[in-house]
Amino acid sequence: MMSPRSHTLAELAAQLQAELRGDPAVVIHGLATLQDAGPEQLSFLANPQYRRFLADSRAGAVLLTAADAEGFTGNALVVPDPYLAYAGLSHQFDPKPRAPAGIHSTAVVDASASVDPTASIGPYVVIEAGAQIGAGVTLGAHCFVGARSVIGDGGWLAPRVTLYHDVRIGKRVVIQSGAVLGGEGFGFAKQQGAWQKIAQIGGVTVGDDVEIGANTTIDRGALSDTLVGNGVKLDNQIMIAHNVQIGDHTAMAGCCGISGSAKIGRHCMLAGGVGLVGHIEICDNVFVTGMTMVTRSITEPGAYSSGTAMQPAAEWKKSAARIRQLDDMARRLQQLEKRLAAVTPSGDTPSDA
Repeated sequence: MMSPRSHTLAELAAQLQAELRGDPAVVIHGLATLQDAGPEQLSFLANPQYRRFLADSRAGAVLLTAADAEGFTGNALVVPDPYLAYAGLSHQFDPKPRAPAGIHSTAVVDASASVDPTASIGPYVVIEAGAQIGAGVTLGAHCFVGARSVIGDGGWLAPRVTLYHDVRIGKRVVIQSGAVLGGEGFGFAKQQGAWQKIAQIGGVTVGDDVEIGANTTIDRGALSDTLVGNGVKLDNQIMIAHNVQIGDHTAMAGCCGISGSAKIGRHCMLAGGVGLVGHIEICDNVFVTGMTMVTRSITEPGAYSSGTAMQPAAEWKKSAARIRQLDDMARRLQQLEKRLAAVTPSGDTPSDA
């Protein structure tokens, strides 16, 4: 008898609506790379640079495009997009434990909180007054859900996630360990050289199907809520400041920093280490490359970069020295242009002289 995470190639082909080339009775028990896969594992070829591993792969079957499947003698599931097919199948082989419904005996749940009976509330979870926990929600050990916060149906919070008060989470949201939503935004006013704290009275609103990485922080709004749209994907260790707005299906890689009141459009991608200054707007469909510092609004879709590419240290030092000389060089060039204009007859060019 096959385990719940075992499937025949015939079953997988039917699920993917893939063309099966090979033995439909082969049983797949897991997923692996082309280099590491064994006879009971399924692999995929999505990046051309790994094509060299295909011929010698021991995988029980491989997800391939029609072009890559030509001449391949092993079992294959032919699909238009092998990586997308792999993404879909990955959930069927996920060994992540499924928590049982119910409230652990060590959890502390306020009497006024609402917890759906199908939710799983782990050890030492704290749920404060007026909070609402939807159907099928999982709260890992030591999660904290503040007063009046809401977690929509199907949410999954890993251990040690913190939601301050008045945080609203949509349906099917995944939040990894150490994330903090609803912390106080960095708001201060200066009085005679000293900083006076501004109360952060807004909240945080997160849409449906959002994923938030480990140790990522999303501050609450100063007046209105900080907003994260539907389908947004946030990597680990990202900082989202107060009153930021992130449009639907935008994705950010690790260590991005978004300053207060910045507005990011839909379907944007921010690579690792990108920074945005506050109070600017990024339109839809913008891609910002790694370590870029965005200092002004972007109004046209496309790819944007700043900074310099990596080069050998000795070359970089020379370039940095030249950069420091640019202002002086520009002034000298302007002086030369003025002198040239003074000695060149009107209407002539240097080549006419």
